[in-house]
Amino acid sequence: MATSPTHETEHQITLSADPRAVYAVLADATAWPAIFPPTVHVERIEQSGGEERIRIWATANGRPKTWTSRRELDPEGLRVRFRQEVPAHPVAAMGGEWIVEPIDAGTTRVRLTHDFSAVDEDGLDFVAKAVDRNSEAELASLRAALEGAGQISGQGAGAGDRLATFEDTVRVDGAASDVYDFLHRADLWPERLPHVARMALESETPDVQLMEMDTRTADGSTHTTASVRVCFPEHLIVYKQLRTPKLLAVHTGRWTVRPDSDGAVVTSQHTVAIAPEAVTGVLGEGATVTDAHAFAREALSRNSMTTLRAAKEYAEGRRSATV
Repeated sequence: MATSPTHETEHQITLSADPRAVYAVLADATAWPAIFPPTVHVERIEQSGGEERIRIWATANGRPKTWTSRRELDPEGLRVRFRQEVPAHPVAAMGGEWIVEPIDAGTTRVRLTHDFSAVDEDGLDFVAKAVDRNSEAELASLRAALEGAGQISGQGAGAGDRLATFEDTVRVDGAASDVYDFLHRADLWPERLPHVARMALESETPDVQLMEMDTRTADGSTHTTASVRVCFPEHLIVYKQLRTPKLLAVHTGRWTVRPDSDGAVVTSQHTVAIAPEAVTGVLGEGATVTDAHAFAREALSRNSMTTLRAAKEYAEGRRSATV
């Protein structure tokens, strides 16, 4: 069956930011999961001079997809050209360019172009909608990251103030493969973890999981989150929440399992961006972004440590059973 005709689109936005600061965000694709809503994970495969190959895991119309792209970086011209080498169905071909254009002091226009075709006419509608939705989301989040998003209690709430990374670690006297298995089998978490009330897990692509989870909070209530997880047996699971609690604008994380001489070291890492407009509604009048960071860290670390201790007990129990 013949592929669809090639379509071309352009999306643009004007923002109050230095053009080189804008270009720096676009050039560092590995940082996109904490900035762009559709992007779950990015790995740099190779880099030489002004060219690089990257693999991207992202959502298209809410569905997890992965593809490999080659990018040409032009810091002098403030452009990033990209072309998919291994597209994700139903994309047949995809390319485009990020173009950063200085307008005047402190004002920059960003243009995002695409040219694409689909494997058939039915797939074209899916691809066109995904390009529109993702482009609009990426440009809006680019503005939020570079301009900040509102004021909380008289404090600026730029991206640098809202973003934080923290981690928790335990050592396990058991096999790294058993630790990984516990973390990978999230479908069993409602039976294994007291804070997980419900889990719905599906996987259309090997080692890529789409999960919806109801989490019990400290006051006994529950909230629902949705995440995409990318699994790298048997050492790493990275994830991005597609639906976050009200307080968080962004939540990405990773479970890292490192074998050592007689066991394993497992780490849970979180990167969060606070939603400034939600701070007072969740934490009360007078609460600040700093308070929100502390609240999020305490809640997420509590659940992480519960999971880490359960994984430790599982792996050490498996080792004891074989001795």
